[in-house]
Amino acid sequence: MTSFDTSPQLNVWRALLALAVVFVMLATTGWTALRHHRSAAPLEASVSAWEQGSIAGHRLPDTDTSPTRLARFFASLTAPQRSSLAHRYALAVGNMNGAPVELRYRANRIALGQAREVERKRMHDAGLTPDGQREASRRMHRFESMMQADRRILAFDPEGSGRAAEVFGDLTKAERISVVVPGVDTDLLTFQRTSRKYSAPVGMAQSLYAAERAVSPSTRTAVIAWADYTTPSGLGIDSATAMRAASGAIRLNSLVRALPGASPVSLFCHSYGSVLCGLAAPTLPGRVADIAVAGSPGMRVAKASQLRTSAHVWAMRDADDWVQDVPYLEVGGLGHGEDPVSTVFGARVLSAREAKGHAGYFEPGTDSVLNFAEIGVGAYESVRCADDADACRTGLSDTASAGRA
Repeated sequence: MTSFDTSPQLNVWRALLALAVVFVMLATTGWTALRHHRSAAPLEASVSAWEQGSIAGHRLPDTDTSPTRLARFFASLTAPQRSSLAHRYALAVGNMNGAPVELRYRANRIALGQAREVERKRMHDAGLTPDGQREASRRMHRFESMMQADRRILAFDPEGSGRAAEVFGDLTKAERISVVVPGVDTDLLTFQRTSRKYSAPVGMAQSLYAAERAVSPSTRTAVIAWADYTTPSGLGIDSATAMRAASGAIRLNSLVRALPGASPVSLFCHSYGSVLCGLAAPTLPGRVADIAVAGSPGMRVAKASQLRTSAHVWAMRDADDWVQDVPYLEVGGLGHGEDPVSTVFGARVLSAREAKGHAGYFEPGTDSVLNFAEIGVGAYESVRCADDADACRTGLSDTASAGRA
């Protein structure tokens, strides 16, 4: 694909169009930043209790200590001491970059149980409206589902509309790690879906994990469904600016720096998630080998080289994706920059055949998820380029383990 005409007159027209789109969004959806706000802050309370706590007569380390130092702290404890901390400070430990991942899973299961009981009581709270009671019921059942023994919840925060991250595969033994970064309207209630399963983070990650195992059975992989940032709610002012993405980029950087081992990491960023990945790119550690975006409204730069990353930058867009009609520019903080699949941007453009529109990039059997899987295991020579040529593979060689199917 080629970029839009860059004549001054058309650039002015695009700027005016972008502003008009934003004002229409505001008129119809309103400011969304405070939507779903709740007064309780259980994670902050748990962190505060941790900061005043002790173990074996010694103060606990600050929660903002580097992941490496926190890992050393937990390694110095006995198994009963680690278990005690997980029970006493469940949310703090469950969200602590640097804590052992198995301990985080255990702590988050405890925290989910506590959150479930809060929502169970709210279901029968006469002070709530019927809609409020129904929302409490939905949240209670979601927490119950996330507590299942076979689920590995790496992050959980019930505050507001909520945040979460879930792991598929063995994160500590993985030779390649993939992180799925979703876009707008992602919260605890949309973290997974029964209908349109593969449009939600859990379904996206499950599909990618299955595809990676299929293309390279001998490669030990892990996939993280990462919805651990506050996403924009709807197509309002939040989605037209980088405010949510900027705070999310900090959280993503913290996650990647705390991942165990030194295995290569690939980021798969959908829709507004690609804005976040663009902002995070310059500060991500060198182990990030790939940043792949799908259905992107822009990455807040004009060219891939401006991301200042050593990672391979990939982009794809389905022919039926409505995001192609978004004005690709940035004016006064509104809009997200150049189209990542345009020639001028300079990403490696992948095929997204059969991707089923904006929400269908992770549907099993599509070129899009197969391409993501090949990238995720480092099988770069097998990816399918958008133009049926070899341009997106130029200069790359496979790093995947032998034995691919």
